[in-house]
Amino acid sequence: MTGARVHLDHNATSPLRPEARAALIAALEAGGNASSVHADGRAARGRLETARGQVAALCGAPARGVMFTSGATEANALALHPAWEIAGRPVTCDVLLASAVEHPAVLRGHRFPDDRVEILPVDALGRLDLGALAARLAAHAAAGRRAMLSLMLANNETGVVQPVADAARLAQDHGAVVHCDAVQGAGRVVLDMAALGVDLVSLSAHKLGGPQGAGALVALSADSRPLEPLLRGGGQERGRRGGTENVPGIAGFGAAAAEGLRAQPEEALRLAHLRDRLEQEIVAALPEAEVMGAGAARVPNTSCIAFGGLKAETLVIALDLSHIAVSAGSACSSGKVGPSHVLSAMGLDSAQAGGAIRLSLGWSSSEQDVDRAIAALRRVVPQVRSRSLRAA
Repeated sequence: MTGARVHLDHNATSPLRPEARAALIAALEAGGNASSVHADGRAARGRLETARGQVAALCGAPARGVMFTSGATEANALALHPAWEIAGRPVTCDVLLASAVEHPAVLRGHRFPDDRVEILPVDALGRLDLGALAARLAAHAAAGRRAMLSLMLANNETGVVQPVADAARLAQDHGAVVHCDAVQGAGRVVLDMAALGVDLVSLSAHKLGGPQGAGALVALSADSRPLEPLLRGGGQERGRRGGTENVPGIAGFGAAAAEGLRAQPEEALRLAHLRDRLEQEIVAALPEAEVMGAGAARVPNTSCIAFGGLKAETLVIALDLSHIAVSAGSACSSGKVGPSHVLSAMGLDSAQAGGAIRLSLGWSSSEQDVDRAIAALRRVVPQVRSRSLRAA
């Protein structure tokens, strides 16, 4: 098979948007250190602050609440610390609560000791068990302990949207700090920090069409900061994150955030149509196919389809040979053969979870991309199953 490749792995990284490319190149060509006081430095500072406002607008936060980082993993590491100043008030958290389907960058707890990280169960659709959350919050409050809750907006493997607002209300009732990893939701669903009731949000540029190497931790209050910065340096980012800012990457991030916010309503409808057609035609042609999390609210671009009895890595390779790029689970775990912790937490056995692939659409996806993916899956899945049966 010949022709251009079809990229259905936007949850791993989304191609650079034209707007982001233009902003990135302009900043690269201009140069300048945003901390310098001369004209070149002031111009770089202007690009930085423009991007800060664009990223803040994406999630409904004040511009001064945006702390730029090298990506979402660093943003999560910056957020997950016991000692914070929230809206100018010192707050010490004794325990970190996280759902079982969080990204590994959250599950490892970062600056919380291992014995102070609690993993909460999810239901069969991958949604946080709110009853379990309420019970643990109450238990900790009764013992005089304050919690930090970290709950993603949308799952990177299944696209399932978490009940963040409901969880945040429970957390706030017990004085907990709420962090939301919104990497897979930003630009795909409405992201309003105040409406969700979260204190902190992590973002990544390259998931929404910006460049790799830029991200942000965003605070709802401009007067929030970690009492112990992850990186100490020359006082950049108002002392919250040391190191010279990556102005070109951040400029591209801002442009991608602005375009993602502008296009979000129409893109949500367009991508949901493409995703639904993809799933319907695959299930119709391959009855053994099962869509993970299909009964829950999902971001419009993500489809996780399990082909029981097959190996996901074999399907990924076969599709790659047909010029279709998809993932098996999280791209951050590529090269590691093993069951998805997300699907295992949802109660799937190893045979089901082991045959699950993720197809994720984005701003550059088209009807033709979906047509080619459907045709490839119709051809590849029976071939792989036949070879598996012969080998058995």
